[in-house]
Amino acid sequence: MSEPASAASRRTVLAGAVGLGLAAALPAAASSPPTHSQKENAMSKPSIVFSHGIWADGSCFSKLIPTLQAEGHDVIAAQYGLDNLKTDVDSSIAAIERVAPGPVVLVGHSYGGTVITKAGVHPRVNALVFICALGPDESETSTSIQAKFPTTDVFKNIDVQNGRVWLKPGTGVPCFAGDLSEEEQGFVYATAAPPAATLFTEQVDGVAWRTKPSWYIVGANDRAVHPDLQRFCAKRMGATTTELKSSHVPMLSQPHAVLDVIHAACAAVAAKG
Repeated sequence: MSEPASAASRRTVLAGAVGLGLAAALPAAASSPPTHSQKENAMSKPSIVFSHGIWADGSCFSKLIPTLQAEGHDVIAAQYGLDNLKTDVDSSIAAIERVAPGPVVLVGHSYGGTVITKAGVHPRVNALVFICALGPDESETSTSIQAKFPTTDVFKNIDVQNGRVWLKPGTGVPCFAGDLSEEEQGFVYATAAPPAATLFTEQVDGVAWRTKPSWYIVGANDRAVHPDLQRFCAKRMGATTTELKSSHVPMLSQPHAVLDVIHAACAAVAAKG
């Protein structure tokens, strides 16, 4: 039986709209800039910049950031509006240029993988970490790369309204965060920021993973970005790959395993001097 025209249209418009992530409240940023001593301490280790996916902001990395800060890394989670790819990339570049002087490890989740593929050409970026993420080549968009693989469950649980992509209540969040508690899933739905419906068809120059070392975390139980797409991206990059039995959000469901991968990338950067 063919699907209804409205559903087919929605899938066409959103063929790539899966770069998720989760929203939670970020603490208010201090108004004063980092002190000299804080910057000096952070310079002894690579800085870390995070780029989030859709239905999210930088707080989707909230289970990673405190540990990394305690270890002496300067950390910024880029914040952007999911309105268009260029401004999201520019926001990540701004964060790269804001952290302490020295090398940067750039970490992207889901659609954030497209963002770091572009922003990662910045000369300060020394390593890339992809978490269940897209990694398009120069001729690909987030939409076109996903079209090469089977459609995932999340596409049956979205609505397009006022030019934005929304998760359906009750059924949307389990498609990408099914290994979180019911309480966490409820909070994710309540705080999810909808992206522009055209976001995944846009293109920006740059393919950082072609010239910079990459690490990749595959979510074997991912129902948002197809696991085989993730394996394809990791292999094409030549990435050091870790596969977890996780949903689309291992940084929330298995943060220690994700931290292990980030630590490995940081160690490799530090070893290069």
